[in-house]
Amino acid sequence: MSGQPPRLPYREFAKAAASIHASLIAVSKAVSESGLDKDLLELVKLRASQINGCAFCLQLHLGLARQAGVSPDKIDLLAAWRESGVFSAREAAALAWTETLTSLGPTAASDVDYAALLSQFNESEAMFLTVAIGLINHWNRIAIGLRFAPILAEASA
Repeated sequence: MSGQPPRLPYREFAKAAASIHASLIAVSKAVSESGLDKDLLELVKLRASQINGCAFCLQLHLGLARQAGVSPDKIDLLAAWRESGVFSAREAAALAWTETLTSLGPTAASDVDYAALLSQFNESEAMFLTVAIGLINHWNRIAIGLRFAPILAEASA
């Protein structure tokens, strides 16, 4: 968030665009039911949200990552995952793919990038992971565009 007031609070967005909100939640549910580990999905969502600077999604997914039992070391070192030495080869492949699809450039999602992903994931897992990354990037753009305020613990208590 830019320090500016929200253009539209999240809860108002969910009501005003109920069918869109429900569709996004349905896609998220489908990805969650794909068999990919919940911790992995939360790490991917956090990393994309870090890159995009989405405070709302960071706050939400930090809480969900903690609830899912993601190690505090992984949460703390996510921004420097390549240098940290705490992520598995599978997590590293997912995080590299997340960065590739979040910071799209002229050579993004190359065959080399995809082959690296497939060294750790089967094609079905890679497809669902790609959808998860696309979805969090979509949420980041909605939340940043409408300036959703993070839902802080003290505010929701």
